Amino acid sequence: MSRMMEALVKEHRGFGAVYKQVPIPDYGPDEVLVRVKASSICGTDVHIYKWDTWAESTVVTPNVFGHEFAGVVEAVGDRVLNVKVGDHVSVEGHFVCRTCKACRTGNAHVCLNTRSFGITIPGCFAQYAVIRADQVIHNRPDVPFELACLQDPLGNAVQAVLAGDIVGKSVAVIGVGPIGLLAVMVAKACGAGQVFAIDVNDYRLALAARLGADMTINSRDGSLVQTILQHTNHEGAEVILEMSGHPAAIREGFEAAAPAGRVALLGIPSKEVSFDVARHIIFKGLHIDGITGRRMYSTWYQMKGLLDNHRMELSQLVTHRFPLEQFEEAFSLMMSGQCGKVVFIHE
Repeated sequence: MSRMMEALVKEHRGFGAVYKQVPIPDYGPDEVLVRVKASSICGTDVHIYKWDTWAESTVVTPNVFGHEFAGVVEAVGDRVLNVKVGDHVSVEGHFVCRTCKACRTGNAHVCLNTRSFGITIPGCFAQYAVIRADQVIHNRPDVPFELACLQDPLGNAVQAVLAGDIVGKSVAVIGVGPIGLLAVMVAKACGAGQVFAIDVNDYRLALAARLGADMTINSRDGSLVQTILQHTNHEGAEVILEMSGHPAAIREGFEAAAPAGRVALLGIPSKEVSFDVARHIIFKGLHIDGITGRRMYSTWYQMKGLLDNHRMELSQLVTHRFPLEQFEEAFSLMMSGQCGKVVFIHE
């Protein structure tokens, strides 16, 4: 009879989730079994929990969801050589085919055959998770689990910030949820010039200021575009990092971008977005980056370099901790926006 574990399952294709017992997953010869010690809620998990249009078209159910975690290896498959029992690890959550053109040309993060940890295959909101050995990310044993589990979203921010030139540039981070807050920290750590943080949430704007934003803008109080123009010699921000996914914010981000600037799009819109392509992209000569996950594996080495050399202090970002069984309170808090990063501490 299978051993059982507690897990948070997206069981039905609608709002919410179920905390229940499920079998501890089996691991194959090229896989490892990890005891999860900490996991964190991503904006993607909120999309799944709320069950919006994106989730309906993407997410497999029933499924253990969650994809940001840190833990300790409990068992390894017969063919595993790079991981041993007791290692402290996280995971690169894009499980790619390794044989398609994208994978073989250094672009595995956009593999068309990707299976996504916690989205289309079982994830980490559970006592145990199974991951492929070649997807393992080793963590230093002295790094607290609640901080090590933040590397997945940090990687999103690192890829967005460093997808182009950043040193000395004016940077506008639109949407300072957890990844937007991380983007503020990365931009400052990597030598950006003036960093603007834009949101409609005063709690997170205050947190962005504590994390290094030079100026915060509540876009409810006036024109985001005019405010940025006013503080950039009427040129616009040289780098726009769009983290909100809100249609109006995306449109305003393109309008606020400086000519020949760069726009990185990470926020997931819940519906199609229309805007003036000719005026705000073509005639401006903008460079646009779609950001999904982390570049495999260069982004991981970049963020390890930042963390290991103390260029960033992630503990400032963690504002709330819960046991997994209090998931309803944790997700309600995330949806309220009155938090930084929310972490589940697994027993």
